[in-house]
Amino acid sequence: MLNHLLASEALELNAELEKHADEIHTRLAEFRAVPSTRYFYELSYCIMTPQSSAAQCGKVAAELERRGFLANVFNPESLLRSFEGGYVRFHRTKAQHLLALRNTFPTVLPALLGEDNSKVVRDILVKRISGLGMKEASHFLRNIGRTNLAIIDRHIIRNLIRFGLLPEWPKNISRKQYLALEETFENLANTLRIAMDELDLLLWRRETGVILK
Repeated sequence: MLNHLLASEALELNAELEKHADEIHTRLAEFRAVPSTRYFYELSYCIMTPQSSAAQCGKVAAELERRGFLANVFNPESLLRSFEGGYVRFHRTKAQHLLALRNTFPTVLPALLGEDNSKVVRDILVKRISGLGMKEASHFLRNIGRTNLAIIDRHIIRNLIRFGLLPEWPKNISRKQYLALEETFENLANTLRIAMDELDLLLWRRETGVILK
């Protein structure tokens, strides 16, 4: 049964979803349309995003792709440090993760192409790719059209607390706790009768006014 807060929120969120449905569905369709030839650069983007501007990381990922980073190795540190006036935090560490990704990517591509269970694929990515945690792996998989995963970031945690489903902000999120938070978010989506990926984008749009990838 919905508590009073969730009952009120359910009405508001469903009204917002109806208002922004075309925008949300278009973005999800774009994710599903990403070709496998771009998976490496989508992974590169997600490796860069922690504690950094998503827009800036998108610019750098696009520049890496333009320069053919996967086929033509070069040190990307300068791009992360300063590209078009922006900055990707922890640029040295993330540059090393990107270089390592070039070698690791061929070992995870078969799972991306052949494994239907997204959670199995996520575990493979987290285990094999340096700098990719549960959140970043979930982010990447959502960005290539995978479903039934939650990107447990600040806006999701903030809303779980706001809806009374999480007592306090977690200090550290282990794999076990990540999965528990994901289950809580999935239960929320089911309660609201909104698909999990739609709810994620809807809450993000509510907080920022835009829907980024």
